[in-house]
Amino acid sequence: MKYASEDRKGPVVDETAGSTAVAPEQPAQGAVGASSPQDEQQGTRNRVARSILDHGPSTAAELALRLELTQAAVRRHLDALAADGVVEPREKRVYGTRGRGRPAKAFALTDCGRDAFDQSYDELASDALRWIAQTAGGGELGEAAVAAFARARLAAQAEGYRRAVESAEPGARTRALAEALTADGYAATARGAPNSQLGEQLCQHHCPVAHVAEQFPQLCEAETEVFSRLLGTHVQRLATIAHGDGVCTTFIPKAGKTAHSTKTTTASASTAGRNPA
Repeated sequence: MKYASEDRKGPVVDETAGSTAVAPEQPAQGAVGASSPQDEQQGTRNRVARSILDHGPSTAAELALRLELTQAAVRRHLDALAADGVVEPREKRVYGTRGRGRPAKAFALTDCGRDAFDQSYDELASDALRWIAQTAGGGELGEAAVAAFARARLAAQAEGYRRAVESAEPGARTRALAEALTADGYAATARGAPNSQLGEQLCQHHCPVAHVAEQFPQLCEAETEVFSRLLGTHVQRLATIAHGDGVCTTFIPKAGKTAHSTKTTTASASTAGRNPA
C-alpha cells in the first residue's frame, strides 16, 4: 500500500532501538534478502497510517506509545505523510478543564489517506443508488426507495451483530457490537463517554462506504436504526466520517438514563460534531 513517495533521501533512524544512529542508505553488497532503508521507512509510515485508521485521530505521543517508536521518529513520519496529503493535523478535543499550554495536535487521515484502504466500488455503488432513486420516481419517493434499500442491505449484517450482542453480558454489549463491526472492516471500539455515568461511545474509525454515504445519508441513518434495535435503547449519532469527521461516533446511553425518550437521532451535516479525538 503506497502512502508516501519512496524516493525520499536522508538519514534513517533506528526506531526499534530508539537511537538516532544513521543507517547506511544501501544494503551491504551481496546481502541476500536485505531491505532498503526506503522500504523500511515506507513500512513504518504505513504502520503509522494504519494506527490512525484503527484508533482515530492521534497525537504523536499516542502513536509513539502504540507503535513503540520514539516521538521524534513518529513526527518525522507524520511530516512525510502530511506532505503527501495522507494525514492532516487537527486540534485535539479536550473534555473538561484545559490545562496550560498549547493543546496537542491530533493527526487524522484525509480522504486521500482513506482511499488507500478503501477497496469499495464507490462510483458503481453511487450509480446504483441513483438509479434506484430515479426508477422510484425521484424526489421523496426516490429518497424513500434508497432508505428501503439501505435497511434491506443491513438486515443480513444485523443478524450476525444480533447474535454477538445477545451472547454478551448486558454491560458488555456495546463492546460486543464493536468487535462484530471490526470483523466487518469498521475498525470499531467502545469507550466511556466524556461523562461515563451517562453512557458509552461506539466509535467506528473506518467506513468502507463513506464516500457513498456523503451522497446518500440514508446509509448512515439505517445503520443508526440497527444499533438502536440491537442495543434496545435510543442512540444518538454524534459524528460521521461521511460528514467530514475523523470518526463515526454514536452515543449509547446507560440503562435507566433514557426513560424519557425513545427517539433515535442522527447527526446531520450541519450538526455533526467535529473530530471527536
